[in-house]
Amino acid sequence: MKFAQEFRKALQREAFPRRWVDCAIPYGQLKKCLKKVTKELEEIGLDKETLTRLAVHQQQPSSGDSNAPVDPGFKYQLAIDGRDDECGSGGESVHFRPKLTVFVKVEDGIAVDATLSPSTREFLQKLALSSTALTTDALPLADTSSVASTAPPSLTASSATDIRQVEVPLVFDAEFFGILQTDVSNIRTLEEEEQTKLEGQIVALGEELGHAVEPSRGRRARGDLEVWRQIFELYLDACIFFSSRESDHGARTSTQAVEQLHWFQDQVVQRKLVQRLRLDTSHNAFNNFVSINTALLSILKFQEINRLAVTKILKKFDKRTSLGVSNNFLFVARSDRSLANSVAQDVCARMSTELMSVVPQLDDYLCPICFAIAYWPVRLHCQHVFCSRCLVKMSRKGERHCPLCRADTIMLAGLENFDADRAAFLRKYFPKEVKEKVRANERERNQEIFGPSYRTVHCCMM
Repeated sequence: MKFAQEFRKALQREAFPRRWVDCAIPYGQLKKCLKKVTKELEEIGLDKETLTRLAVHQQQPSSGDSNAPVDPGFKYQLAIDGRDDECGSGGESVHFRPKLTVFVKVEDGIAVDATLSPSTREFLQKLALSSTALTTDALPLADTSSVASTAPPSLTASSATDIRQVEVPLVFDAEFFGILQTDVSNIRTLEEEEQTKLEGQIVALGEELGHAVEPSRGRRARGDLEVWRQIFELYLDACIFFSSRESDHGARTSTQAVEQLHWFQDQVVQRKLVQRLRLDTSHNAFNNFVSINTALLSILKFQEINRLAVTKILKKFDKRTSLGVSNNFLFVARSDRSLANSVAQDVCARMSTELMSVVPQLDDYLCPICFAIAYWPVRLHCQHVFCSRCLVKMSRKGERHCPLCRADTIMLAGLENFDADRAAFLRKYFPKEVKEKVRANERERNQEIFGPSYRTVHCCMM
């Protein structure tokens, strides 16, 4: 099956919004334009085979001597000209101006390139010698500095033949890349709009969720807070759109993202986390959370389909013309940036900021020494936080340096280093863990006073 058919079916299969489909890469239109490009090149004698021979002779010496001069070749460049927006909005639009330059050997006013057909040599000779040619710079090879700036770098000054730099006037290549660049820009604009929309939904969801799980609202809210903590823990473990783990580091493909999203949803169902949510607000928030991830997955699929279309059409362009522009277009047009999955990463980062902050995870508030909740929290001058019990034990051993950054701060800590705001935050969001840490500190202190055989004995009534 041809890729054009696969491309159309993929757009239909994923049920993208009509506006997205209208912004997709017009692969069929580009193929038709590519036929015009190849026909235009063939009419002037610069067909695929001729350009291939020129490229080979440009790279390899014409004799066995590695220092011998080579036959002149060609250079194809993609440049973007900036122009003011015609609508007067103050913005700036861009358009492509491709440029095909052929370096022609000229002796006594006659083109003598052996790699060109007679008709092609005649055509280029007229361009090189005509005063109306777009570019007709005579480049005597005796002037090494002049050659180095315009002719292929392998040309040497040992030849007495002049090299003429001829810019070949083409029409349809500019049309081809103009269409491609316009659609890449449209996709970039579409992605920015969708990203802004998703980020707005995330902010609204964060406000809704923060109100629902506020511990001061009562037992039901505190229960939902614990459930949401487990939901987000599963979500982080799923690494749906990108992973920071060493084993599978990097961005996910859409296929991998679908698998990871299904795994996350299956785990939520198996653990009956949604059923344990008591508030209607929490149920609505979970549905919105899943919808945001589904929308983000659709954007990722749309990006991949269009990135593949760009890659395919550029490879086809190179295959039919031998001009070699695939990598150059991606660099000049920056389509690798617009058709990458940076949207998924940016939106996921926004979710971490807006959602994870209202449902704090215990792992973010552990003491780096005892790996229990850092209560009572002491913030050293180096800004690292530890539980007071661990710092007391370190100071008794005469250790002066912070275990994380090795700054000489432990002996400088006093009552003013106690982080009262953090302590209140921990009591509010992690009451069970705080109570357990307080009891553990009391047991350890009593064992220090009464000996290791001390055991806590609960009072009982006879």
